[in-house]
Amino acid sequence: MKRHSILALVAILVIGIPAGSFAQDKTVKKIIEIGQTDNRTMEHADFLANVIGGRHVGSAALTEAEAWVKEQFESWGLEVLVQEATEAPVGFNRGPWWGRMLSEDGMELHFGTPSYTAPTRGKQAGHVMIEPKTRAEFERMKGALKGAWVLLEAESDAFAIDWSPKADSVRTAAIAKNEETARKNMEIRAYNNEHPDAPKPMLKMEKVTAPFYREMVEAGVLGFIRSAKVPIKVMSDRINYKNITIETLPRVCDILLDEAQFKVIYDKVLRKDIFQLEFDIRNHFYRGPVKNHNIIGIMRGTKYPKEYVMAGGHLDSYDAGTGAVDDGNGTSVTMEAARLLAAAGAKPKRTILFCIWTAEEMGLVGSRYFVENKTVPLDKISNYINRDGGPLVATSVNVPEAMYDDYVSICKPLENLNPEFPFTVNKRKGPPQPRPTRAGGSDHAYFALNGVPTISFRETDPKGYNFQYGEIWHTERDIFNKLIPEYMEHSAIVEAVTLYGLANLDHLLSREGLYRE
Repeated sequence: MKRHSILALVAILVIGIPAGSFAQDKTVKKIIEIGQTDNRTMEHADFLANVIGGRHVGSAALTEAEAWVKEQFESWGLEVLVQEATEAPVGFNRGPWWGRMLSEDGMELHFGTPSYTAPTRGKQAGHVMIEPKTRAEFERMKGALKGAWVLLEAESDAFAIDWSPKADSVRTAAIAKNEETARKNMEIRAYNNEHPDAPKPMLKMEKVTAPFYREMVEAGVLGFIRSAKVPIKVMSDRINYKNITIETLPRVCDILLDEAQFKVIYDKVLRKDIFQLEFDIRNHFYRGPVKNHNIIGIMRGTKYPKEYVMAGGHLDSYDAGTGAVDDGNGTSVTMEAARLLAAAGAKPKRTILFCIWTAEEMGLVGSRYFVENKTVPLDKISNYINRDGGPLVATSVNVPEAMYDDYVSICKPLENLNPEFPFTVNKRKGPPQPRPTRAGGSDHAYFALNGVPTISFRETDPKGYNFQYGEIWHTERDIFNKLIPEYMEHSAIVEAVTLYGLANLDHLLSREGLYRE
């Protein structure tokens, strides 16, 4: 009799507990246990940054990275969607680069070159000249330009020099205007000579990058050199790379030089010192087209397979560094969240998509493709979590009031998971912001444009490691030793637990108060 009473009590207790609670608690505990004892976030980051390296669109490195991510997802038991999102007419791989000033006070040069710009074809030494600014100056020096390195007045904007037809027309207009300005300045000089007590100010020339670019290329220059602030930001030829073919490869080098060294060299040219610069730049092109892809890991939902929770980061990077932070950080954390869920045997009710996007740096191309091609119904996405910032730790989330109770319940296991990184859920203050009307920032943008929730974690530096995003953003310093392992490893656990909780709600997150329509 006593035995039957105990069984009846157990049955009552079980009936009174919501279905799935035991399984969910067990799975969450397993996620946390694996995340704390066998966290592999930094293994993913190390492979991306130090085995593969910088992963520019159209590079063999990005192609290799795509294959590796796909292989990892499959090895963890996920389905994989490979989604062709863009292509480059030719491929571009970066090799080593060196430079030095050949003189009694010579020095090693600190510089970079944008992606999709020309190599030197071996060591190239030449004299140095300052660019011509008027037609008269060009005619005077055009013979001496052959075999010269040319200093440009315009400072680096990190991108390659634009040699498109549109840029040529801008240069032509600027040259014409400056010719007229030069004529007027001659008149002003004459006037000022006659009226020294009341001189007129000289008119300023219109500034444009390399006004005689085409003429200097035809004259046979070795390359162009612009002053660049340190750390040197090195991006790409985003304008012209889509039009480059094997038959029309760039012909002259495009060099971004440490601003302090640029000044030394510029002053030496003004003094007419005798010296040369020597560069060896191994930029390599190869036949295309080169296609790049989104790699999306899929953990299929058991109850609501056509509703989705998503997380992601972008796989492509600029290649003066190794893309460790931007966005090896976001890719590695997303991948580890996927691995933790798979290793814990997670069976979410809703489908979870782990999105490793391509071509973010070329204009959010991969995520835009996913959205605009309606890969999944946008109204069936509960939330998309994007990670594309510093290697900091996820410590809170700010949500509209209609989502607050759901997030508090989901994130309960994270509150004191690590006392050094306590996690909080906060209600957004103030009225809802209007829905964005223009894309920008990162891969969440096209989702937000279409009204999809893009609630991501607030990431902080509670231990004060003095990480500064501006130091690595698209610069040569975006390398592995800028990562913060304990922050990234903890963030992977936070992301995995949150994704699982969102996927197991009995409803999609409410969009009430998300945007002001």
